[in-house]
Amino acid sequence: MLLLALESSCDETSAAVVRDGRAILSNIVASQIDVHAEYGGVVPELASRKHLEAIGPVIDQALSQAGVTAAELEGVCVTRGPGLIGALLVGLSAAKAFAFALGIPWVGLHHMEGHILAPLLEQDVPFPFLALAVSGAHTHIYRVEGIGRYTTVGRTLDDAAGEAYDKVAKLLGLGYPGGAVIERLAAASSAQGLHFPRPLLNQDNFDFSFSGIKTAVLNHVRALPSAPDAAEIGRICAAFQDAVTDVLTRKTMRALEETGLTRLVVGGGVACNRGLQRKLSAAAEKRGVTVRFPSPKLCGDNGAMLAVAGDFYLRQGICDGWEVNAVARWKMDDVRSAPGRAMAGL
Repeated sequence: MLLLALESSCDETSAAVVRDGRAILSNIVASQIDVHAEYGGVVPELASRKHLEAIGPVIDQALSQAGVTAAELEGVCVTRGPGLIGALLVGLSAAKAFAFALGIPWVGLHHMEGHILAPLLEQDVPFPFLALAVSGAHTHIYRVEGIGRYTTVGRTLDDAAGEAYDKVAKLLGLGYPGGAVIERLAAASSAQGLHFPRPLLNQDNFDFSFSGIKTAVLNHVRALPSAPDAAEIGRICAAFQDAVTDVLTRKTMRALEETGLTRLVVGGGVACNRGLQRKLSAAAEKRGVTVRFPSPKLCGDNGAMLAVAGDFYLRQGICDGWEVNAVARWKMDDVRSAPGRAMAGL
């Protein structure tokens, strides 16, 4: 099946052409980082306008790079939610328009469903497995029995890990987005005795909380006699990253022990953080767990990541009706009962 896959949940407009849910023929991403950088975060109204400007050219470029015409497409998949509602509506409307004009089926997908299945575009990972979804807006652990069969094991109770990175970067004057900058400074520095808290680490659950780590950084900076210099900023970044990656790693390892699963998949923008990759890989090796990460180009928001689930659903005749709309919030556990979806085969 030849699919057009569209993603517009936040500040990237992406279109991809993927064959049989695995072969990426094109994967075009138009970023809005420069637009939002001066505000230190994504401005929803600006994001929606930029998606409107970019969606047509991005789709044209994806088709051209793939060497196919619109008439050859056999289905369309698109992020339905969660995300910024105005941004989601742009991609969803484009997907419906293509499906209607071409007389082909379409299906709306959960954003994190795309992230946790992205590694399957590059490697085989047998089901079941545990998935750590860690991005700017989400930090969740899921038990994955198969495509469309997800159970939430743990989730963030406040800030997502990526959100905490961005807020700490803004606090330290490092710009937006902050993840890559903090990672680079942390790798070149040492925490040198600075220790930030590990919230919920000793709790008998698999939930996360990163707001407290962010507040600890703020309190540390406020207690300094003067604005932190480059060396101190590096030390803060190293201590902050140590705290976040410790919590993510130790909570995930405990979830693996509790579920008895021996395969771990990590997806989302923070999945490309090398500090996190090293800690998770080392901990997984000690426990005999196989861990898989997507390549960096598939960690961030992109259209191709949606094609794994999109191809699976559409091949089984599982599609959405014209009345289906975007949703700002959507539990992964509920994807099988999405309103308006023809569920034959699941």
